[in-house]
Amino acid sequence: MSKTRGQDRSGQRQPKSAGITTFTASAIAVADMVGIGVFTSLGFQVIDITSAFSVMVLWILGGVVALCGALSYGELAAALPRSGGEYNFLTRIYHPALGFMAGWLSATVGFTAPIALAALAFGAYFNGVFPGIASPLWLGLGISWIIAMVHLTGMRHSSQFQNISTILKILLIIGFMAAGLVYGTPEPISFAPSSVDLHHITSAPFAIGLVFVMYSYSGWNAQTYIMGEIKEPRRTVPRSLFIATLIVLLLYLGLNAVFLYTTPIEKMAGQVEVALVAGKHIFGEAGGRIVGALICIGLISTISAMTWIGPRVTKVMGEDIPLFAIFARETSNGVPAFAILLQLSIVTLLILTQSFEHVLNYIQFAITLSSFLTVLGVMVLRWSQPELDRPYRTWGYPITPIIFLVVTAFMMGYLLLERPVQSFAGLATLIVGLAVYFYTLKNNSKSSQGATPGE
Repeated sequence: MSKTRGQDRSGQRQPKSAGITTFTASAIAVADMVGIGVFTSLGFQVIDITSAFSVMVLWILGGVVALCGALSYGELAAALPRSGGEYNFLTRIYHPALGFMAGWLSATVGFTAPIALAALAFGAYFNGVFPGIASPLWLGLGISWIIAMVHLTGMRHSSQFQNISTILKILLIIGFMAAGLVYGTPEPISFAPSSVDLHHITSAPFAIGLVFVMYSYSGWNAQTYIMGEIKEPRRTVPRSLFIATLIVLLLYLGLNAVFLYTTPIEKMAGQVEVALVAGKHIFGEAGGRIVGALICIGLISTISAMTWIGPRVTKVMGEDIPLFAIFARETSNGVPAFAILLQLSIVTLLILTQSFEHVLNYIQFAITLSSFLTVLGVMVLRWSQPELDRPYRTWGYPITPIIFLVVTAFMMGYLLLERPVQSFAGLATLIVGLAVYFYTLKNNSKSSQGATPGE
């Protein structure tokens, strides 16, 4: 049964008591961001960018853009405090149809495909650490189901699990970086700028590399999907958005610096499993298993974060749309069980059919477009609702949102040129969501007409 709900100053339904602290909210976002991307991206970047300074600038720039997005989302979170992320923001800034399309994307494939990818990656790395235990597919299914069961037990257990797994991930990454500096053999490489860096930074490979770096930072907006469960969201969410993104920026810089410091560039160039290559150079033949174990533990917290976030979008949509009302139901522990089970079912299907990679390829454009429209919404609301209560205002406005919008527009342009079929497939997913939205409107209208007066 649904819990009793009150309303905040914005008139939106909120849980009677919310319990997620700044620490846990930050942990969710850190876990969501630090997945497999940072352990694989460098191999493709150093094919054309052979300067350590230019590579570090690439990751710094990506972090700055993510921070600009986080600062912008912070203002919206404080002014429009409700769970749902882009579904909530776009609905209230532009039109419910636009918000529904973004929510449809999140509820169906936006989180399920990344979970499926992370789960199968967990299986592959776990199999490398402990060969022959089970196939990566069954290991991936197992970890997905175990984590979902943890989240079904209630917020207290979910918070503890998320905090512990994220802290362990960060400590292991820091330990890996420290070991690299102590035990690794330094490469003849300089992190100081040189005459070739201007050429690298203004080159096409640098611009393309930025697209994939931004994918590694994706997840910086995780807290906005669960605002209804966060203590004092108007203060906590903007603060945790900034803290989490800054932590990940520092972790990414440290990891890539250690990779470059300990491992020859020619050994990493073109390699997907950069972390394993670096691990072997630092620890010898045992390095592969050590790094594999590190990545396995890290992926657990990533899967947990997305298992927490995704169903909350479906839950909020269920609060607004009678057709999806079943997904708004909560257990006595405040858990949207039906929404979690729906997500788990889709994840299971994607893993069993091995179709998640195709889904990931085609949703990138649509997800990027949703973020673009949301950050643009900060400027739209400043113009359309200047008197709206804004407990937090975007630092550096309007420069910070403009930086994010310019880089995001470049990413969308790149995706349209390089992956037109996948990009239009992502737009088709949004159009399907639009069709479902109008179907629900028609269905609601018929229900109202058929209702007895006074019901």
